[in-house]
Amino acid sequence: MLILNTLPNHRQPLAAVDAAAFGAQAADDVASFLRLRDGHAPTPLLSLPGLARELGIGAIHIKDEDKRLGLGSFKALGGAYAVVRVVLEAASARLGRKVDIAEWRSPEVADVAAGMTFACATDGNHGRSVAQGARLVGAQSVVFVHAGVSDERVAAIASYGARMVRVDGGYDASVREAARQAEANGWTVVSDTSWPGYETIPRLVMQGYTALVAEALAAMPAPPTHVFVQAGVGGIAAAVAAHMALIFGEARPFMGVVEPSLAACVFASAGAGRPVKVAHAGATVMAMLECHEPSLVAFDILSRAADAFMTVEDDDAVMVMRRLARPAAGDPAVVAGESGGVGLAGLIKAAGDPALRAATGLGPQSRVFLINTEGATDPALYRQLVGAPPEAAEMSMA
Repeated sequence: MLILNTLPNHRQPLAAVDAAAFGAQAADDVASFLRLRDGHAPTPLLSLPGLARELGIGAIHIKDEDKRLGLGSFKALGGAYAVVRVVLEAASARLGRKVDIAEWRSPEVADVAAGMTFACATDGNHGRSVAQGARLVGAQSVVFVHAGVSDERVAAIASYGARMVRVDGGYDASVREAARQAEANGWTVVSDTSWPGYETIPRLVMQGYTALVAEALAAMPAPPTHVFVQAGVGGIAAAVAAHMALIFGEARPFMGVVEPSLAACVFASAGAGRPVKVAHAGATVMAMLECHEPSLVAFDILSRAADAFMTVEDDDAVMVMRRLARPAAGDPAVVAGESGGVGLAGLIKAAGDPALRAATGLGPQSRVFLINTEGATDPALYRQLVGAPPEAAEMSMA
């Protein structure tokens, strides 16, 4: 299913606070932090000319976040960055001066961080980033996971020193429990979703994602005409849409937001004209996108900067995992987790349906940008779904 954005603020300017958070300067700030991280390198931007020919479009470029900072996901950019920024703000308040990002490993900052605990809810990837960020600065972390998060993903988060808490219900229940316990214990919540009165830290998380967009644009031979990006609560989609809108203005690319049909809260909100919570309709294989209520910050951005909202099925997600693992002639193989290739699933649906192709403006000259948001963050499930040799999945976790 696909609907075009007919909301009254479509293509209106971003709110001033979002324009400040997601523009070129913001991306430069994130890049400055990343340059100080051990093991950081820009992730690959891969060209898929064989698939582009098959779909009848000019070019496809996919940013492979499987390689990001050892976490296997774009989420490595968000939670850890937000943790460090919050610690630096606390250090600035204690020391009575602005503490620069370059000082994040200093003894003074470590002393402040030692007394802080960060809490979050996660489907897997965000929790690893928050736990990694806390460990980097010497803080504590408590991560809340719902029943659907696999034991393998829980173990991966715990390996960064996080205390793990299982919660009955789905992702939204774990968000509420993390917020409740954080308030009771004086912890700081680092969430990738936002709600009334809680917006500053989610913006920092999303700001971290602008780094991958800036890297991609610098590596592309020409700017994209189309972007298809997956959404859970909407954070990555909104960060991409906001940065593209601020960089290109009226010449920005067509922005398509893609979700699982079983957890399409952004799609439903676009149809309703306001943020809405959707009922739990069953588990989706796209576990990292199984969210039933959009982030308020993300939805406000997407209502302005997204052009279409669409849904795909579980079979579409698995099909894309297999197509990327066994690519068309001349294309590189890509290890994509269950949620990693969902933007590509949306592109394939749109390109293969004449009505959707016309609605999205896809054609022989189109240049499409996609993000492989995660690799095989659950290697056993990857092998089960794709049938790939174990080493293919294990390599993505190296």
